[in-house]
Amino acid sequence: MYPFSFTTAPSTREALEAGRRGGRYIAGGTTLVDLMRETVERPDTLVDISRLPLREVTVTERGGLRVGALVTMTDAAAHRKVRTLYPVVAQALELSASAQLRNMATIGGNIMQRTRCTYFRDVTAACNKRQPGTGCAAREGFNRTHAILGTSDDCVAAHPSDVAVAFAALEAHVRLLGPDGQRAVPFADFLLRPGDSPNREQALRQGELITAVEIPAYPRPLKSGYLKVRDRQSYEFALTSAAVALHVRGGVIREAKVAAGGVGTVPWKLPAVEEVLIGERPSDRLWARAAASATEGARPLTHNRFKVELLQRTVERQLRIVGDIA
Repeated sequence: MYPFSFTTAPSTREALEAGRRGGRYIAGGTTLVDLMRETVERPDTLVDISRLPLREVTVTERGGLRVGALVTMTDAAAHRKVRTLYPVVAQALELSASAQLRNMATIGGNIMQRTRCTYFRDVTAACNKRQPGTGCAAREGFNRTHAILGTSDDCVAAHPSDVAVAFAALEAHVRLLGPDGQRAVPFADFLLRPGDSPNREQALRQGELITAVEIPAYPRPLKSGYLKVRDRQSYEFALTSAAVALHVRGGVIREAKVAAGGVGTVPWKLPAVEEVLIGERPSDRLWARAAASATEGARPLTHNRFKVELLQRTVERQLRIVGDIA
C-alpha cells in the first residue's frame, strides 16, 4: 500500500472542492480499496463522501425513478418503488456480489467499478487500460471471460456491473454535479467504449460527482426482469446476462428495452433486438428471431467463442420469461 491522505467531506460543496483539487471520491470502498491493495490504483487523496445527502429513492414528476448515488445496493433492491416499477433493477442488484458487499456498495460506486480482467489487475501484465501503450495481454492470453462486443485492438475487457445492464436497457441518465454545475448524461454515453484510449472509462469531468441515476417513465404495464448466466450460483460475475423490459398492449409489443452484460466492454444495448420486437405479437418464433440479432458485430476471441451462442440463448430465454408475464 502506498501512502495517501484521507479526508471526509461534510458537505457537497467541500466534496466538490476536494475533487477539483484531484481527490478521489470514496463511499462504500468495495472496489477502489481492492484496486489500491493490488497497487492498480494509487490515488494521492481519498475523499469520503458517505455523509452527503444522496441516499434517497424518489419517484420523479413524470413517473420515473431517481436513485441517489449513495443508496446501497441492498437498500435499492429492497425499495418498494424499485421492486414495483422496475423489477429488472432489483433482480440485477440481488444477483450482484455477496450480501456483505451489497450492504456496503453504493449505486454510484457500482456503475464506476472497473473491469475484473485478470491482466488489468496483475500489475506485471501488459494492459493499455492500466498503463496506456503497453499492449493488451488478454488478446493472446486466456480470454474466456472477456468481451465479444465493443472491443478494440487496445482492449477486450468486459464491464462487470449487473445493475448497469439494467440501467442501460432502461435508457437511464446519470446525474452529475461539478464545478460547472449540474448535468445529466445518458447512460449509453456515460460509460465509454475503449477505442484507442481504454484508460478513460467514464464521461466524467475533473471533480464531478455522481448524485443519482434517473430512470425515465414508461407506459404501463411494463414487465421486466434480469437473467444472469455464470459459472456458479454464488458470488460470481456474469458470463452473459440479459435485461429485458416489455410493454404489451392489445396483444402487441409497444415498447421493448433490451441490454446484455458480461459480453461487452460496456453494458451492451441491443437496438437490433428491440427493432425486431416492436409492433409484433409475442411468440416463441419471435423471441428466437429477435435473439438472433443480439450478437451483431461480435468479435469473439480464442477462448470466448462460446459466448456468441450463449448470449443468443440467454436473450431468447429472458424474452420468453418476461413475455409470458407481460
